[in-house]
Amino acid sequence: MIEVLSSDVVADDRADDAKVAARFASLLEQQKRTLYKVAYIYCRDPEERQDLIQEMVFQLWRAFRRFGGRSGVATWTYRVALNVAISWRRRDGRRIRDTAPLEIVLNVAEADQAFDADSEKSQVLRALIDGLDEFSRSLVLLYLEGLDHAEIAGILGTSASNVGTRLGRIRHKLKAQIDQQGRPQT
Repeated sequence: MIEVLSSDVVADDRADDAKVAARFASLLEQQKRTLYKVAYIYCRDPEERQDLIQEMVFQLWRAFRRFGGRSGVATWTYRVALNVAISWRRRDGRRIRDTAPLEIVLNVAEADQAFDADSEKSQVLRALIDGLDEFSRSLVLLYLEGLDHAEIAGILGTSASNVGTRLGRIRHKLKAQIDQQGRPQT
């Protein structure tokens, strides 16, 4: 037997969808800098970066109804964004062109200006970070965000002691590279 949906049930579903969409838009507004930062670290080309951010938004939307608050919103956003960015880099040109179901536009130009991409220090740091493997790049991004070892561990699915050890190794490696190239002017 096929159950026919009443107009009240359909209207309730639409109202619920509108509430979910509004909560998602609010979450994106709060977390958009996180998306910008992750995209900036993983993608150089501004147009590709915009596509990467769109893919992050799409994947966040797909996962939004399943997000049960088991972690903080920032932790969840970082986890999704980093996974999307890493997968994006691995795809070698294959790009998903789906769009998020909301009319949400993130201003990538605003993010580029916020990161002062043209400063000499930014270019040196970017070049050093680009030379790291994907996990280390994620670690550095989260560390530069000011997250503590436990928060970074929660996002990346490792232990806080592992985060500390890896960060120490990364610092040593980057310091050696800077010493070898000569210190940038401050």
